[in-house]
Amino acid sequence: MSLREHALSLFRGALGTVRPAPMLRRALKLQGEGSPQLLVKGQAFPLKRDHLYLVGFGKAVLGMAAAAEEILGEHLTRGIINVPLGIQESLQRAGMQEMLLKPHSRIQVIEGAKNNLPDAEALKGAVAIQELAEGLTADDLLLVLISGGGSALLPAPIPPILLEEKEKLTKLLASRGAAIQELNVVRKTLSVLKGGGLAQLAHPAQVVSLILSDVIGDPLDIIASGPTAPSSHSVQDCLQILTKYNLLHSLPKSVEMVLSSSPTKPTAPENYSHVSNIILGSNRLALEEARHQAEGLGYAALVLSAAVQGEVGSVATLYCQLIQLLCLGFSSLAEGPLGDELRGNLLQLAAELQIPGLHLEEFLQALRGLGPDRPVCVLAGGETTVQLQGTGKGGRNQELALRVGLGLHKAQATGGSSPQGRCEILFLSGGTDGQDGPTEAAGAFCSPGLVAEALQEGLDVEAFLRNNDSYTFFSQFQGGHHLLVTGLTGTNVMDIQAILIRATERS
Repeated sequence: MSLREHALSLFRGALGTVRPAPMLRRALKLQGEGSPQLLVKGQAFPLKRDHLYLVGFGKAVLGMAAAAEEILGEHLTRGIINVPLGIQESLQRAGMQEMLLKPHSRIQVIEGAKNNLPDAEALKGAVAIQELAEGLTADDLLLVLISGGGSALLPAPIPPILLEEKEKLTKLLASRGAAIQELNVVRKTLSVLKGGGLAQLAHPAQVVSLILSDVIGDPLDIIASGPTAPSSHSVQDCLQILTKYNLLHSLPKSVEMVLSSSPTKPTAPENYSHVSNIILGSNRLALEEARHQAEGLGYAALVLSAAVQGEVGSVATLYCQLIQLLCLGFSSLAEGPLGDELRGNLLQLAAELQIPGLHLEEFLQALRGLGPDRPVCVLAGGETTVQLQGTGKGGRNQELALRVGLGLHKAQATGGSSPQGRCEILFLSGGTDGQDGPTEAAGAFCSPGLVAEALQEGLDVEAFLRNNDSYTFFSQFQGGHHLLVTGLTGTNVMDIQAILIRATERS
């Protein structure tokens, strides 16, 4: 098998372990007939007849809801879920029937948030969810299904803010390089349902949230902007972020009004005693499955981190340096001066990126134990940020792959007898939701020869990168062969990167 086929197999394997149905079945059980209980990861919640409700929002929620309804059966009274536009048709076309609700389902499906941006349809769904929550009593249990993409699917701006005003502000922040955590702080501050708002509206009902995490470190108050978790941020944090990106003095009047009248402190955690938040799946779970599968394919497989974050150019440099070091290992040169230089560069880059929980020295020590005989697979996950400077079409995964391709090309061009020449190298970066930015691709593959091959087709990689136009590049280059296209996957645990390296066969 080619490295590309291996990488694709690992990516699909990682997705498989965080697909909604198996996750729900592992975590959710119904027990007892006369006085039934809902068991969630061992926690028991008593159920009263006709008092079990369900709401959900996110890219993985349709599949989660289908699995939940199968488990809950007649006990489920009613449900409403907000899911991405076109996902039912997409899953139907892909033959993924297990992720679709059965005919005559008790769960109403509303599709919205085209291209992962809040819109009028998503607002309609959010209002329906809000109304259901407001009507609950102390006898009721509300099961809340949450996944990545949930924030765009639960837009409920605090009046008098209009959805268009809130959306314009979010887009401006994103274009200036704001991290997902910063975007979510601003969204929560300006929302009725985010930042614990949904849980407060559902009180006094028991609220049980089942969460598929798409955020580094799995913080409950950040995933989908934390609709059922106490917010750890205040209006002051929002103001600081707006100041940081130079937006404080260009806010719409409605936003100024809401910020000036919002409470300065977050709601006290004791107001959430009726809520249980439970993480079902995460990026780390997906990476561990990919590592297991890579070992089955004969690779020496290591997980670098499930929390890779930072500006896409810096992350690309980190991966390029790591690939160089791995190739030196295949040439038995890793312990020489070039190896020491690369290790020093990597440690400095990692310090600058401040990747949470990354123990790079330990990781580099583990690399030293690898022999040149086995192919190597390094896996990582997380979410990079792209500072937009152009007007092109792309996504962070495609931009990362293109930047890694350019970095490897430059290293080869300046390295004389580059160690890359002794290795076959493939780099993959893909979004687990199947949608990288506003494009039809999940991500892209690259190898060291990409830039030179592109030049033969008259494509200048650096020009495409200057315009943030990675999707257009990959679509045109070799007929789109290097695009990773999965369609909507029905799940979302951020991004996955894979580096696959093996010694080239000597003739």
